Amino acid sequence: MDMQPNKPVSVPPGGFVNPAYPPGYTGNQAAYGYPQYAPGTLGGAPGQANCVFQGYPVGTPYAPGVPPVQNQPVGPGGAPWMPAPPPPLNCPPGLEYLSQIDQILIHQQLELLEIITGFETNNKYEIKNALGQRVYFAAEENDCCTRNCCGPSRPFTIKIIDNIGHEVITLQRPLRCSSCCCPCCLQELEVQAPPGTPVGYITQDWDPCVPKFTIQNEKRMEVLKITGPCIVCSCCEDINFEVKSNENVVGRISKQWTGFVREAFTDADNFGIQFPMDLDVKMKAVMIGACFLIDFMFFEQTGNKNQRAGVWS
Repeated sequence: MDMQPNKPVSVPPGGFVNPAYPPGYTGNQAAYGYPQYAPGTLGGAPGQANCVFQGYPVGTPYAPGVPPVQNQPVGPGGAPWMPAPPPPLNCPPGLEYLSQIDQILIHQQLELLEIITGFETNNKYEIKNALGQRVYFAAEENDCCTRNCCGPSRPFTIKIIDNIGHEVITLQRPLRCSSCCCPCCLQELEVQAPPGTPVGYITQDWDPCVPKFTIQNEKRMEVLKITGPCIVCSCCEDINFEVKSNENVVGRISKQWTGFVREAFTDADNFGIQFPMDLDVKMKAVMIGACFLIDFMFFEQTGNKNQRAGVWS
């Protein structure tokens, strides 16, 4: 599949609005659009590890002079926070981080209590860029009864915070039906940035065979489409949901294979999101919301049961 970031793509209103590439961007992309650096380097700096799409660089991906922010959740290896770039015009506060990236890695944190007892806990996620720097931290807010009675179908609120602890994005999912046999009351998720200001929606499209979603802007106008595989299950390889504009593939949301043990005994998943560099930052935030919705619908059940079992249901 041809995924060239510099290839012009036709997008409806509310789509690509920021064509500027970040300083130093050369367009030299490896698989999935990642910057291709020389072996043994990170961003061209000798002595650092080279990053790959899975988001697990060998070594510690520290950027010079960027220590971890104090009093904030610290991920594996003490990953540093991404330095804040200058905000583009008309950019909601906190979304300027998305203006200079075309890749997002989302790592769900393992919960010891959930692994030992099977007792469902609130999900927590690290959101990183291609260099392993943390962009945001996301946490679900839900009550015990809802989590354990409704399971993966539960309504939720997910709050996404930046490096100084400010809430910049809020995701709200109401309680809806997810069965392909019922074309009404399908899944929907609202994305607010900043909290209280809707910037877009993800709505599930009815289809008897494959999972389909529509990404809409704040005016409920269609911007992008997401199409997943008929069988939302795979062994030893990633599961890709293609993002399309006018039937052209412009990105993807990938559920990454994490190994037999983790797949069998936990519901902690890793995702990669690819989108065009010049996509509106609001729509990039909505795509992050789409990733969380897909996670809950198809990959939240522990041990590959029910929703992971095979054909979309």
